[in-house]
This record gives sequence, structure tokens and C-alpha cells, in this order.
Amino acid sequence: MKSLINSVAVVAITCSAAFAASHSAENPMVGGAPMFADKNIVENAVNSADHTTLVAAVQAAGLVETLQSEGPFTVFAPVNAAFDALPEGTVETLLKPENKDQLTKILTCHVVATNALADAIRGMVDDDNGKHPVPTVGGCTLQATYDGDEIFIEDEMGNKATVTIADVKQSNGVIHVIDKVLLPAM
Repeated sequence: MKSLINSVAVVAITCSAAFAASHSAENPMVGGAPMFADKNIVENAVNSADHTTLVAAVQAAGLVETLQSEGPFTVFAPVNAAFDALPEGTVETLLKPENKDQLTKILTCHVVATNALADAIRGMVDDDNGKHPVPTVGGCTLQATYDGDEIFIEDEMGNKATVTIADVKQSNGVIHVIDKVLLPAM
């Protein structure tokens, strides 16, 4: 497991340096790498040093092809520290082949089958008097709220993630970087 994450990290850092040297600041930076609106979710995510665990999980769950497809998708993308905050051994256990269904459920609870930018999310929250239900492709219903410029996504277990980087546009949707892993009701 560690070697897979380390391999992904080396590839991400190498690609990040090459992309950063050849592109201007017009592309938002995530995990030390520019994100390109003409690349898909997976093509960009592999370059983020902050998302190596998420990338490894997406690969283990067999979701790479799905997240490279046309979409549109909104992905709430937890950073490595969010996975590190889970109870010890959780990530390693989820990455085992026999737990693929559970891993897939958790990951698809971070994906919405639409392109929802931050302003649209705020508008939906306002329309719903302060809290908007967000159905995911994994069958979870998240709750979106906001306070000032900060958007929060609450999972079915009552855990609340903060969107730390919003509106990272992709060719097949948008990524919102979050600081917690969203969990389905168990």
C-alpha cells in the first residue's frame, strides 16, 4: 500500500513540476500542481500531492474510467490529511480487494452527477432556507450549507467538511477540495 501511494506521489510531483514550468498562473493550484480546465478529473487529480490517497482509492475501487468519462461530475475531493484523520488502519482496510464495494460506496458518496459551482451551491442553499440536500451517485444524501464565503458539506453521519478550494474546473465537471472524508450512513 505504502509503495502504491509513494509511486503515485512521485508521479504527481514529477508531473507537477513539468506542468508548472510550462503553464502560467491562469490555472488554479491544488496540491502544488496547476489544474487544467481542459483535462478531466483523474488527469488533474493525479498531479495533486494532496490527493495521493484519493487517487489510490479511486484506482482500487475501479472508478478511474468513470471519472474520466464525459460527466458532468462535481467531486468533493478529500485531501490526504482527511484520510489520515480516519481511525488507524481504515484506509488500508478499505483498499483491500475484499472491501471494494464499501470503498466504492464511500468514494461515490463524494460525487454528484452535475456540474455545481460554489455560487450555484450557495443559491440552492438560499432557495432551501439555509440547507440544501445533495444526492450523490453513491446513493448518499449530503447537506450543503454556507457561512460567508465558506461552504460546508455534511455527510449522513453528521460529519461536516469545509470546502477549502472551490470551483476547480475540469473538462468533465468541477472539483471542490474538502478537509474531511464524507461517510455514508452505516
